[in-house]
Amino acid sequence: MNIFKRIQPDFNAFARNISYKNILVEKLGNVTAIGINRPEKRNCVDEETAEELKEAIKSFEDDADAFAGVLHGVGGNFCAGYDLKSLTDVGRVKSILNKETGFMGPTMRYIKKPMIASISGYAVAGGLELALMCDMRIVEETAVMGVFCRRFGVPLIDGGTVRLQAIVGLSRALDYTLTGRAISAKEALDCGLANRITDVGTGLGQAINLAGSLVKFPQSCLLADRASTYNAAFASSYTDLLKFERENGRKVDLALLTVGAGKFARGVGRHGKAHHLTEISDIPDWEQEENVKMKK
Repeated sequence: MNIFKRIQPDFNAFARNISYKNILVEKLGNVTAIGINRPEKRNCVDEETAEELKEAIKSFEDDADAFAGVLHGVGGNFCAGYDLKSLTDVGRVKSILNKETGFMGPTMRYIKKPMIASISGYAVAGGLELALMCDMRIVEETAVMGVFCRRFGVPLIDGGTVRLQAIVGLSRALDYTLTGRAISAKEALDCGLANRITDVGTGLGQAINLAGSLVKFPQSCLLADRASTYNAAFASSYTDLLKFERENGRKVDLALLTVGAGKFARGVGRHGKAHHLTEISDIPDWEQEENVKMKK
């Protein structure tokens, strides 16, 4: 049987190769599927999950028989960002920021092999940064993307400011980053943030099909051209740009960051809403229109 024609992989089989608590891994021929498995949290990443995700991707890179990877979320959402309920203590925030990696785990470096993101539901805040880390993004038609951490005072320190503007251009990147507004699948496709739009429930299968189409090519040439493309996009300063973003994000008042995390824990600003974040009651017309669209 050709495994790449299986549109809906068997999620019950995902843990049979490598055992993690919050990550599911399955090898499908020369393709490795890596799933964030915290569906009750919309696949928000905490410290433990970040470490597991970093380890899973490193194992994928070190596997000589794995030529392409697929990153996805289990249970209907890609990833709703970092688990802000675990960031209400300043000491813990400092501890995470002092690590060489970002909040989300593997985002602060160049991934050595092609990685495709299968995006369903929410891919927001740190979840968007994980998606941007990947080479391509397969987006289901009801998916929502965005810099939702804007409303809680949590900076992008997992490569978001570096990769987003390289993908969509400076003007659009500033729009998305400064407003924190929701990005629909159609808009994502129009601006190049998404590579394909698929029906709901088919994203993972389509991403695996796409990854499978890459493994048939001579890999040394494919990897050389991929590296040259990244080099051209970032003018050989990729790691320097990522380092600047991280150091710049550290300047944010950590006390205010934990206040934002506390707001999230109390239910303020959920589902991409920016109501009542401040005492200002007047909401711009464009934001009212976005909120109406989100409710439909």
